[in-house]
Amino acid sequence: MYATRCVIPVIKSPKDYQVYRISPNDSNRLAIIFDSTNANTSLTCCIEIFDVGGQTPPNRHQWAVEMFFVLKGEAIAMCDGKSATIKAGDSLLVPPTGTHLIKNTGSTRLYTLTVMVPNEDFSELIRSGIPTELDEEDMAVLGRFNALMPC
Repeated sequence: MYATRCVIPVIKSPKDYQVYRISPNDSNRLAIIFDSTNANTSLTCCIEIFDVGGQTPPNRHQWAVEMFFVLKGEAIAMCDGKSATIKAGDSLLVPPTGTHLIKNTGSTRLYTLTVMVPNEDFSELIRSGIPTELDEEDMAVLGRFNALMPC
């Protein structure tokens, strides 16, 4: 039997994303696609953009699973003393309590689709950072190179 209720999906494009740098000296930015404030569920889904040589600080999550899908670039992923090279098309799943970091090892920016479930205050941490914007290079990677142009 099919559900009789229809839920209108939330549709966003890159020009709608809110972008933050968590700390002033961070070498990565996070563009929030969906989180608990706009998706009514406990997840954080964002595009993470790493400058050349940029990386996340080592971090861990008590309950959350974090997934990275590499859209463009290459990196080294480290978790609990193990490391692996990842590149465009690769996925990485970090289990709860794994101390991990991602470092851009390529010659261009690294772009990942990053999803954390449950949210575990990740989006609140991102939103407490410094607002910034996507630039033309970011929009080209996200397939919306004309989204910055006025109508």
